[in-house]
Amino acid sequence: MNDKELYMQKLQARIDEWKADVDKFKAKASGASADVQLDMNQQVRVLEGRIEDGKAKLSELGEAGEDAWESIKDGIESAWDSLKSAATDAAAKFKK
Repeated sequence: MNDKELYMQKLQARIDEWKADVDKFKAKASGASADVQLDMNQQVRVLEGRIEDGKAKLSELGEAGEDAWESIKDGIESAWDSLKSAATDAAAKFKK
């Protein structure tokens, strides 16, 4: 397996983890008060949007040629950092 494929596997694993976190947040929201549910549902929508962005970046990476993928890697890392930040923020809010 080449570096690009390994990197893509790593990113897919992160997406899968974040999707599992979203499922946990949804389950937690279902048992909360109406006000808390509204806030949690908003956070879930934000996370789901970021996950979709991450999937798009992963697809972009998959379509990039072997030579080009290194050049778009920095942009993808930036997008992943944004997604990670959103996931961390949401997790902190859900722990309250």
